[in-house]
Amino acid sequence: MKGKVECNKNGDRHQAEGSVVIIGAGTQGRRLAYMWSKKGGPVSLIDTQEQQLKDALKCVQILREEANDPAESWGEITVSQTPLLESSLKNTWLVIECVPERLPLKQYIITLIDKLAPERVTIASNSSSYGISEILVGLNLKHKNRVLSAHCYWPPQITAIEVMGHDETDEFLISLVLDRCKVQGFSPFHVKQTSIGYIYNRIWAAIKRETLLALSEGVCTPREVDAIFKNVLKSPKGPCEMMDLVGLDVVLDIENHYASARSGVPSEPRDYLRKMIQDGNLGIKSGHGFYDYEGTNSEDHS
Repeated sequence: MKGKVECNKNGDRHQAEGSVVIIGAGTQGRRLAYMWSKKGGPVSLIDTQEQQLKDALKCVQILREEANDPAESWGEITVSQTPLLESSLKNTWLVIECVPERLPLKQYIITLIDKLAPERVTIASNSSSYGISEILVGLNLKHKNRVLSAHCYWPPQITAIEVMGHDETDEFLISLVLDRCKVQGFSPFHVKQTSIGYIYNRIWAAIKRETLLALSEGVCTPREVDAIFKNVLKSPKGPCEMMDLVGLDVVLDIENHYASARSGVPSEPRDYLRKMIQDGNLGIKSGHGFYDYEGTNSEDHS
């Protein structure tokens, strides 16, 4: 599928339509496979774990069945457990890395994509905490100007996606990705300066951190935090429910990154999370987090 080809101001060719390749079939990879296939476009989902791919397809099917605005024609999603190959990238316009929040792993994947993907292909990181400027530090890429961040949220009903470049990102590609995201049903936001946590997560991190600090000090219980949060802001979920949904191990990875990048970040929230994780409490995915999810509907526990 060759798709539509457009040129940027320098006359370089960029594929604006075609398949989207997603590397990593976890929570965000599944969410993106659902969104990018919503308008009929083909998606290729790559992961090293067979079970992860099977679970991803089941998740996407459920999301499609539960969609409030179902697509007229869903795009085909193909899965692959093989290592990333040049052949899997030749008919795509966009490759998105959705691997776990570990910087060396993200750097390895971005470097590999840059090596294998044709020059016209845009490369995006879906990292929630590492901006593309941080990921690129020390990397010797052939085409650094085609790399950017494009981070979205969970659940899919949240349509916001934040697009952020770096000092050398082609401005044409920023516009291209923003436009294509809008067509796919996202609500795109352009992060105009390098920002750890983009726009929303930068503010949300402070809420999570203060929640964990209050819990560590015995100020309140998780249920009380969520109840008052929802009462005041009329939010469907509170901070503890949201952290359980994301996964407490992921929350800790993000907090560790903020602590390494900024001075004055308190250690108590991270200590509190480490104790929960050591006790096997990872959130919904382990059946236990701030709440007990075993044998209950995870959407109805507060």
